[in-house]
Amino acid sequence: MARYRGTAEFKHGAAAPIGILLCNLGTPEAPTASAVRTYLAEFLADPRIVELPRVLWMPILHGIILNVRPRRSAHAYAQIWTAEGSPLMTNSRAQHAAVSEALEAAAPGHYKVALGMRYGQPSIASALRELAAANVRRVLVLPLYPQYSAPSTASVIDAVTAELRDWRWVPELRTVMDYHADEDYIEALASSVREYRANHGSGERLMISFHGIPRRYFLAGDPYFCQCQATARLLAERLGLRKDEWLVTFQSRFGREKWLEPYTDITLAQMARDGLRKVDVVCPGFAADCLETLEEIAVQNREGFEAAGGHELRYIPALNQRPDHIQLMLKIIQQHTAGWPGPADVAARTDAATRARTMGAVL
Repeated sequence: MARYRGTAEFKHGAAAPIGILLCNLGTPEAPTASAVRTYLAEFLADPRIVELPRVLWMPILHGIILNVRPRRSAHAYAQIWTAEGSPLMTNSRAQHAAVSEALEAAAPGHYKVALGMRYGQPSIASALRELAAANVRRVLVLPLYPQYSAPSTASVIDAVTAELRDWRWVPELRTVMDYHADEDYIEALASSVREYRANHGSGERLMISFHGIPRRYFLAGDPYFCQCQATARLLAERLGLRKDEWLVTFQSRFGREKWLEPYTDITLAQMARDGLRKVDVVCPGFAADCLETLEEIAVQNREGFEAAGGHELRYIPALNQRPDHIQLMLKIIQQHTAGWPGPADVAARTDAATRARTMGAVL
């Protein structure tokens, strides 16, 4: 059997738009233990997520974790599931539709946008094949992770190259590695905080919470911690906050090893014990609301804050499909595809098809 897949989808003389691959983490198909087990089996088997020898980790994963964690995680997903499905998937599809519409309005026929999830469906592999079917020969990979880390951005690159290593005709690739300090990204975050506080009043402190990673990843050279700090500092400056009005924390840890600190849940409990009654939380690392924001922050951490004596924890929604967020994506795409030729005009494509037919191509 031949190893390399062909490119039968390519059509001589057809338009060849630039492909945009929007990527996010992914989600289970349903808020059930079975669906979550399938999702976690793929997620936690990724060596970018858990950097342990496979011979040690896989027995733990399949012998313990996948027999215990899915039921608990399924309960958490059930708290936020909607009639349309997973909030992450709903928000991601809305972003995909909005970006596609904005690009088509800006440059008709110039781009083809596909959505791929690192884990679950639609997969990155299926999204790449969708682009190939649209005659795409150049692809910009846009992971919707503002801050770079190996477990997120690099894992997306792993999935892209894993699919392409079996393609005979590999497309030209570019990748957006991060946009943690982009001026329009910072302004969109600041606008979301201003608007929320204009409608709900201001908390006594703004907590800027990012997803955590094991501390040893940072010590090994991962730039994530530094980029999170830069994003938070720029956001606080844009909002005009004093040093005592904001702080950075890290959430979503699991396992026994030390992760990036300070921890969001522990810090919130201490803030409540110290007498703070009202805290606002924003999570700039999440481009779309998901389990970690809607359940972990807005439910679990709110309950923990109140149990420790706090009065009100208010979660400020992710940028999701806000117009300024979509315009940010549009700008990033246009910047990173600059210099790439777009689809040839009709006359040039007709000439190409004629030449190909003359040489025996079946069109």
